[in-house]
Amino acid sequence: MIKTLGPLLKKIAARRILVIGDVMLDHYIWGDATRISPEAPVPVVDIARDTWTAGGAANVALNIASLGATCTLAGFVSDDDAGQRLRQILGEHRITLLPTPGSGSTILKTRVLVQRQQLCRLDRESPPAAYQFPAKTAEALLREEIAAADAIILSDYAKGILTDALVAKVSQLARAAGKFVALDPKPKRRLKFRDLDLITPNRRESYELAGLEPAPHEPYPAEEICRRIHRAHGTRHLVITLGEDGLLLSTGGKITRTIPTAAREVFDVSGAGDTALASLVLALSAGAVLEDAAHFANTAAGIVVGKLGTAPVTAAELRTLATPR
Repeated sequence: MIKTLGPLLKKIAARRILVIGDVMLDHYIWGDATRISPEAPVPVVDIARDTWTAGGAANVALNIASLGATCTLAGFVSDDDAGQRLRQILGEHRITLLPTPGSGSTILKTRVLVQRQQLCRLDRESPPAAYQFPAKTAEALLREEIAAADAIILSDYAKGILTDALVAKVSQLARAAGKFVALDPKPKRRLKFRDLDLITPNRRESYELAGLEPAPHEPYPAEEICRRIHRAHGTRHLVITLGEDGLLLSTGGKITRTIPTAAREVFDVSGAGDTALASLVLALSAGAVLEDAAHFANTAAGIVVGKLGTAPVTAAELRTLATPR
């Protein structure tokens, strides 16, 4: 990948990607805890600072923009404080936001970190029905965006925006326009989809998509999982993220390659899947074959897990990593 990194990043910078999915704001409270509360047996956190970044589908968009491509994001953002902050972050990265209909609050995940360790997470969100995006509205809003994009990413965090009807409509519009479509699924929602170009489940999600239960002390049934997922969903490419075991690549239901992890030191896996998805789609839309795209994505994700908190990878970081020392 190092030999082709420069030309690939140049091609990526000319890509235009549309991301549709569950948008959220990630909030981090950084501090220290040296005493126990007299009110309850819990630590007292002395707060040092607060930071905010894009999360969920917005983090996918952030990774795309950080790698130099143009990105449009379709997702629900309210007019509340979290929504205003998220809009500012997206604007700073030149990400165009297409607000979708909805009546809920902006999804906000607050993580409390003490001495670089996560103490707890606080979630603020509305019921899934508040974020649903009617297919008719989607067609009117997205038809031109899909036609202008080089690829479409569906980022599902099981919060409600991606429904069977929306996925079917986006797939229909994309096929008519000859566009590449990728999905990062959350199988617990049993979302219906078929004949997409790429899906990127993790190990646990791959079991769910295949209709299997993990067996303790048994090896990962890679061949059966790939065969079952292809039979059920007809996906062209399947890339399963296996954590410390790297990436498993499958085309047409058959395993083509396993790529070892590129992570050097793992601090936080938050957002690594978003980085892998964004990098894969960018590389594939720029003309890379699946194996080369997977190496690129693996390297990008390896950088991200070395950071604490949700954070994107940048083209500069990739170039630095590829520069001989």
